[in-house]
Amino acid sequence: MSVTQLDPVTALVIIDMQKGIVSMPTAQPINEIIVRSAALAQAFRAKGLPVVLVNVAGVAPGRTEAGLRKFAFPPDWTDLAPELNQQPGDILITKHRWGAFIGTSLDETLRGLGVTQIVLAGVATSIGVESTARSLYDAGYNLALVTDAMTDRDADAHQYSIEKVFPRLGETDTTENVLKVVQDLPAR
Repeated sequence: MSVTQLDPVTALVIIDMQKGIVSMPTAQPINEIIVRSAALAQAFRAKGLPVVLVNVAGVAPGRTEAGLRKFAFPPDWTDLAPELNQQPGDILITKHRWGAFIGTSLDETLRGLGVTQIVLAGVATSIGVESTARSLYDAGYNLALVTDAMTDRDADAHQYSIEKVFPRLGETDTTENVLKVVQDLPAR
């Protein structure tokens, strides 16, 4: 578990840190996850690196054994957690699927900025984060997954993603270590 380096143009992508989701029960204390994600965002902004904030505003239309979702989103459900301190230069991606890659402009936006590596954090580890990580990996991005800046509603699913899936998609590390590496990057 170690991020050995970050590419010169690395973007931070934070998945689904929004009011409707962070208000749900999670395996790890959500307030700690939000604080770590906000620290990452602040560090990336200080270096002039892209910060991508993703929210979810719908679900994919396919049938599942769980049935169709009949959930009406409250008015502020998609609003980002205020602790992230969204800035005018941040990129907002709204998705309607589990992952932030399919059906959005995420890939086009990242490639347009010359991004070759993604630092990934967010909620839920086994759903939005993992789905996005798989797509980013398949598209050829280098990945650093900040495992203590993500959580899930299911502790076992969270642990499985972190231990079994993420090491096959990229490098895993802690917020503290990633912040040290970001600090050493030249400002853009």
